[in-house]
Amino acid sequence: MKKNFAYLLTTLGIAVILVTAPSCKKDKGDSSPLEPDSDNGGLTLQNGFGAITVAAETGKARHLAVSSNGDVYVKLSQLNNGNGIIVLKDNNNDGRADTRTGFANYTGTGIYIKDGYLYSSSDDEIFRYRFNSNMEIENAASPEKIVTGLTKADQHASKSITLDNNQNIYVNIGAPSNACQVQDRTPGSPGQDPCPLLQTSGGIWRFKANQLNQTQAQGTRYATGIRNVVGLDWDNSTNSLYVMQHGRDQLSFLFPNLFTDAQSAELPSEEFFQVREGMDFGWPYCYYDHLQNKKVLAPEYGGNGTTTGVCENKEKPLLAFPGHWAPNALLFYTGDQFPSRYRNGAFIAFHGSWNRAPLRQGGYFVAFVPMENGKPSGNWEIFAEGFPGVDVITEPGQAQYRPMGLAQGPDGSLYISDSQKGRIWRIVYKG
Repeated sequence: MKKNFAYLLTTLGIAVILVTAPSCKKDKGDSSPLEPDSDNGGLTLQNGFGAITVAAETGKARHLAVSSNGDVYVKLSQLNNGNGIIVLKDNNNDGRADTRTGFANYTGTGIYIKDGYLYSSSDDEIFRYRFNSNMEIENAASPEKIVTGLTKADQHASKSITLDNNQNIYVNIGAPSNACQVQDRTPGSPGQDPCPLLQTSGGIWRFKANQLNQTQAQGTRYATGIRNVVGLDWDNSTNSLYVMQHGRDQLSFLFPNLFTDAQSAELPSEEFFQVREGMDFGWPYCYYDHLQNKKVLAPEYGGNGTTTGVCENKEKPLLAFPGHWAPNALLFYTGDQFPSRYRNGAFIAFHGSWNRAPLRQGGYFVAFVPMENGKPSGNWEIFAEGFPGVDVITEPGQAQYRPMGLAQGPDGSLYISDSQKGRIWRIVYKG
């Protein structure tokens, strides 16, 4: 009678441990054991993905971050019960928040976790909170102030942040203007040359992440000529900064003799930049026209829609999208849960437009850009859509949800925040 191999080893005095192989391994990573919502939280996703509603409402959410133990930190633009940061905890590991707490008595956009700290920004300051050994914030009532006195104005005041791997923090300081006109947003008003706003705004500033009470003057103006950025991220594969610029508005309103409403709806492009120190991307003198595939001179500075002028020497985008889609978050995916084609690629949350008439409003979805060696390696595609809940939007208030922030969880899940009600989704790969 034959004996199996395990039995023979046992009779020889060798212990045998039988291990059950994990199920549903998919393309470099594990297929998530979590069960998505039956309707994917109202979203339409690419094949193989599912969505879990982590929380239905958290408040007016902006960006978000996920700690190494899976807790979700949501930054708010309006205080919720006196709190500007909401903490969501999943105690039974089903992907959905069971408890929520809050702290921080200020509002804002930026939030980021790095090297044992949570960094958070208001519209004029950046704070730092310490995690203890249990991954709980230990100085919620008394954060360290990293930067104070950042330029703050009525337009483009939000301060998005990201960190590199060398204790540096990068912050957008948006220009409080459309095109640096003498009279802002006034038909026919010329642009100021040189634009004085570029001294204190319209670019990316760099500060030390471990130094307290820095002022804007103590920081480094890392790059200039960027009207406003809400989405930015540090790409570890290239060790460099990437940002999404919001293009300027109102070409046909300000210069009706040069631009039609249909042209103004599509232009200027929303631009995807790789940013290195000292770069100048051309705002307010230039804007990018993806239909002509070139950067052209703005009408405030003598441009007619085709003239290049000084813009010939300004930095060009890696990729350009149609105008006014409002790219409000950028995330480079580094996880193993999703298929390998997503690794080191870029997710972009388009918040949605308000000024594309007579064309339909656009954006209101999360896009994916495949990347290789720091450059787009294929066509961008829609990854998640259905946020508005309606087919046609004529103004942003009609949208049920608007994608706002992106974050990656420790297991490689992708988290998305909504600015309308503060709904939080967790996207998992099912295969």
